[in-house]
Amino acid sequence: MPTDANSMALAAQARRSYVEGLINGLPSVVEAANQGARILVSQVAEPAVMARRRDLVQDLPNATPTWLRAATDLLRQALHSGMVSAVRPGDLPSPSSRGAGLTLVDNDTIETEILSSRLALSMMDRASWEFTDLRSRMTVLEGREELDPNDVLRPHVFARVLTSAWRTAGLSHDAWKTLQPVLHDEISLFTEEAYHETNRWLIQRRVAPEIDLRPFIRRSRNAAWSASAPQASGAGGFVHSGSAAASGSSGPPGEVHDETRLMTRTDTLVRGADHADAVLGRLNRLIGRQLPQFANTMQSRPAWASLSAAIADAQTGIAKRLVPPPAGRAAGAADAVLSTPALLEELHQRKQALKQAAETPVERATIEIVALLFQSLLTEERIPAAVRVWFARLQMPVLRVAIGEPDFFATTDHPARRLIDRMGACVMGFDVAAHAGELLEKEIKRVVQVVEAYPDTGRRVFQTVLTEFEKFLENYFRNENEASRKGVSLAQQVEQRETLAIQYTIELRKMLNEVPVQEGVREFLFQVWADVLAMTAVKAGRNSEETRTMKKAAADLIWSASAKVSREERADVIRRLPPLLKLLRDGMQNAGLPAAKQDEHVQRLNNSLAAAFTAKAAAIPTDRLEELMARLETLEELLPDAQDVEIDESLVLDLSGHESSELEVVGEGGSMPTPAMLSWARELHVGSWYMLDYRGRNEAGQLAWQGLRRQVTLFVSPQGRGILFQQHRLAAFLQAGLLVPAQDESLTVRATRSALAKLDVDPSRLLN
Repeated sequence: MPTDANSMALAAQARRSYVEGLINGLPSVVEAANQGARILVSQVAEPAVMARRRDLVQDLPNATPTWLRAATDLLRQALHSGMVSAVRPGDLPSPSSRGAGLTLVDNDTIETEILSSRLALSMMDRASWEFTDLRSRMTVLEGREELDPNDVLRPHVFARVLTSAWRTAGLSHDAWKTLQPVLHDEISLFTEEAYHETNRWLIQRRVAPEIDLRPFIRRSRNAAWSASAPQASGAGGFVHSGSAAASGSSGPPGEVHDETRLMTRTDTLVRGADHADAVLGRLNRLIGRQLPQFANTMQSRPAWASLSAAIADAQTGIAKRLVPPPAGRAAGAADAVLSTPALLEELHQRKQALKQAAETPVERATIEIVALLFQSLLTEERIPAAVRVWFARLQMPVLRVAIGEPDFFATTDHPARRLIDRMGACVMGFDVAAHAGELLEKEIKRVVQVVEAYPDTGRRVFQTVLTEFEKFLENYFRNENEASRKGVSLAQQVEQRETLAIQYTIELRKMLNEVPVQEGVREFLFQVWADVLAMTAVKAGRNSEETRTMKKAAADLIWSASAKVSREERADVIRRLPPLLKLLRDGMQNAGLPAAKQDEHVQRLNNSLAAAFTAKAAAIPTDRLEELMARLETLEELLPDAQDVEIDESLVLDLSGHESSELEVVGEGGSMPTPAMLSWARELHVGSWYMLDYRGRNEAGQLAWQGLRRQVTLFVSPQGRGILFQQHRLAAFLQAGLLVPAQDESLTVRATRSALAKLDVDPSRLLN
């Protein structure tokens, strides 16, 4: 680490390097903008739109040189002053100063600010990890906790420079909006590159080469969980919604408006995927610069015989050396066998032997990269030591796959990567001994041993054991894990109840489609009694006496609410009504409806029944009533298949009625999710950890169970309390940043990024 005297000079030089990187990238934006405008002109559109596009094509060549000069000048001024002047168009006061007083801001300034905010969000979507790394290194150099809100390194400063210069050049807001996709893509691309190159420059000068981002994690306002929350040990640590790491803001979470939180988290899944692809892309570009022939060997290829033999020998030796201690052995005795230095030393020696057996530079480079990946995995403190041993034993099988299937370095979808990520996600962040137990460790051991036993099957064995591991997790949380078993059982009952309630509602609607019954009674049957029938069927069984009694009550209610034309019929209703209403109350109480709700429903029924006495409509014929009774008796045989039922919150009257001390149903919060978010909600994995912000609490939860078609999802807290989501609500929470993954990046992506940082410092190690 440099001395204090040199630290500030290094920081200043890093800022200059970053700004010059931005300036050098600006001509590409001009070129992309002109090209984008020409493409738009060639596309069919309404006459008015075409006219604006033609004007834009004509105006841009004359205006963009001015824009380029203005942006360059503003950037250099920002570098020297540390901030962008607020008197220029498009520059509002910094967020930290906005509450100091109220000023009248013109519409043009507001519109420019909106455009710059959108641009800053786009930049952060692509470059958040690189910016976070750079921010960490700069604060280390300058001995401060956070960057200045108007530091030139912050994305919103650059965004304001560009939008302000755009207006200075005489270009309109509409012109920017027309070209916004092109501008955002090009600007975000070279901004990420500028951050990366500045990070690389600092790493070469030994400035925080292995950064620790724990100081940037926003701790929960609820101290109850802070002791058990996962600790971040790099950019892969979780970031609370609305945190500085996520948005670039320096203010506390409470200062971030819900709309802003929504905007910054809308494309979390896209941002994560783009980041992973970007990391792999940079790795392959670096390899390509050192080994141009590597790109020509991206097709599947076998290893040379000498290397294959060396890998087999290394795998055997590692399996003998890296054996966890027997269960019940003292911790102190285990440390000697399972310590990280011992693991790393063993694997380092094996690496050197493998490189000597390699026949080509590509093979030696592959050996080095895989070794760096596993070095990062084995220094991940959030993985328990006993599990870390089994990860270490995967190095040789992964190396064999990486040599034979080079797409391992090109895609995150390779089954070997996915297996490591899935196992890591289940054990990282929390006390595995307390919350996972021995069964999870035994399954990881079994998975690794299967992979070791089939050395020549490549990705097929990884795909097979990945599928088996997924099935294990489903059974584990449902039947074996003490913290989740009861919650899963309750969640299954809720799903069954909801599915049955919808099934009953559908069939009751069909049955009463053409039957003359008071509307209030219809609503009661569809919205309340269907749920009562479902609850009774779940608790007592579909064919139980209790369920038959509830179905008979429905038939009696239908008869009572039909028109009565004779005095005898009316007298019969009056005689049968009190026990019927008592039965209806009992059913509602058993279904968990509060007394006030019961009173409300009974009052509405009384009004409907009273109206039936004076109704002039035709009475329900006796044979029709008998038919209805018969259908109610065999209702279960008529129900649609559960797989075809969509659990929609709009069909469920009161989800909170399912709640208990052990199960919390999330029935509010978030906003209408996008189709992309709904897709993401269906792709979450059992076993992964998340952070949930709900009802004033910020707590950890592990995804323990997903129901039919993944319409219902259960998370379980470390204390064993269940938190249940319907699919749309889950997607809404993901979209709003109220539910965030405990890891911002997967284990293998983080390991790749760590390897990339080391190769940036010394690329020659690929060749040695």
